[in-house]
Amino acid sequence: MKKLLALTLTLAMAWTLAACGNTQTSAPAETAAAEETAAVQDGASEETAAESEETAAAGSEEAASGETADSDLAYVQGKGTLVIGITEFEPMDYQDADGEWIGFDADMAKAFAESLGVEAEFVVIEWDNKVLELDGKTIDCVWNGMTLNDEVLSAMECSNAYCNNAQVVIVPAEKADQYQDVDSLSDLTFAVEAGSAGESQVAALGLGYTAVTAQSDALMEVAAGTSDAAVIDSLMAAAMVGEGTGYADLTYTIGLNSEEYGVGFRKGSDLAAALNDFFAASYVDGTMQACAETYGVQAALIEQ
Repeated sequence: MKKLLALTLTLAMAWTLAACGNTQTSAPAETAAAEETAAVQDGASEETAAESEETAAAGSEEAASGETADSDLAYVQGKGTLVIGITEFEPMDYQDADGEWIGFDADMAKAFAESLGVEAEFVVIEWDNKVLELDGKTIDCVWNGMTLNDEVLSAMECSNAYCNNAQVVIVPAEKADQYQDVDSLSDLTFAVEAGSAGESQVAALGLGYTAVTAQSDALMEVAAGTSDAAVIDSLMAAAMVGEGTGYADLTYTIGLNSEEYGVGFRKGSDLAAALNDFFAASYVDGTMQACAETYGVQAALIEQ
């Protein structure tokens, strides 16, 4: 009996020791597993944070790239040229004997291009297509004695006004005394530049007209007798008709309105603000007035 009791106690102690041994062995294993899980989670967190930083950096780069891409100033400086859409329009844009583009607008455009560190390039356009030319990037601006009307202001980013102007009636000098008021114009057939302020004025008065490519063409129509009269800009009329000009037999009579000139860029272009700054500086230092005097338009200049 004593032997049986001793054997039972021995077996119970052995089982207890075995159980304790198993408990001590499993605890380190569970701790190791927990540490491994935490390490994996930490690694994942670090990887996610790194990816977030990379995404943020990429977003910043894209934003910066987008800002550059949207800048007309950066675009023009990148290609090295400011392409200026014009028509033949003395005293604003016309060619000298050597084929060089000169005039008040041309000279100011060249000076502005120089201030940007680029070359000025002049391209003759059809006036009626000026917005299409701008939006298609075949030109960068329209700088050609352009009237700041509602249509232009809604389609372009425009500079501040820099010159006063009016639309005037051109007739043969020998008939000028017959056309001294609007009522006297009703039976005349006019030649006007397509898409111009002159066309708008004639259309508003309900007068008959033929649209031509440029204001200079309208003068040719009157000189040739194929049109009775033309409506063109007063600044052009002062330079191109009357005694001492190529159209000595023509003259201008009445003015149909008053208006202002500005320069047009693509809608939203930052070049308009850059030009306004240039105009202001040029007016303050006197170079704008000096240029205007060269071409006889100083009386029309608007203070900047």
